[in-house]
Amino acid sequence: MDSCPCIKNFLLLDSEGNRVAVKYYSDEWPTNSAKEAFEKALFSKTQKTNARTEAEIAMFENHIIVYKFVQDLHFFVVGAEGENELILVTVLQGFFDAVGLLLRGNVDKKEALENLDLILLCLDEIVDGGVILETDANAIAGKVASHSVDATAPLSEQTISQALATAREHLARSLLNCMYVPVPWLADDDAMGSSG
Repeated sequence: MDSCPCIKNFLLLDSEGNRVAVKYYSDEWPTNSAKEAFEKALFSKTQKTNARTEAEIAMFENHIIVYKFVQDLHFFVVGAEGENELILVTVLQGFFDAVGLLLRGNVDKKEALENLDLILLCLDEIVDGGVILETDANAIAGKVASHSVDATAPLSEQTISQALATAREHLARSLLNCMYVPVPWLADDDAMGSSG
């Protein structure tokens, strides 16, 4: 086992086992068909469990799987056999909660597909190359929201954090414009030199 905790993949599947968003960090599944076969087998093993209130932990094909379901989405984090289950659960919970924050509580397949860019950014903020970077949902959602701010969108179509970031940017720009006020006695050095 490596010195730092790592994960093998994130899977976000719908209620029929189809992909919504997946990210693999291991070469164990070299082809897309091998990845899809793993996803289908994992879904078949876990679909009858009730992982709606708390994350469940299972062993599957020499991997530790932690998973949680909400509405028509199934969240999975896969780690090596010797990985710490509590760390994997923390990663799953951070991902799950960050997605909930980014989707404003509307966590379902339709909303996830409409905001797939946010979910993929969320995965990038949590893990880089399998190495866990962040597990705090608020920090993850904040970083993703700051990356996805569209200053040209009307305020009514922005999330609260996006609107605040846009307002902060406008305030900073207006303060910088106000700070440059030419001062007459500093602008004309010759006038000061000739009077003294």
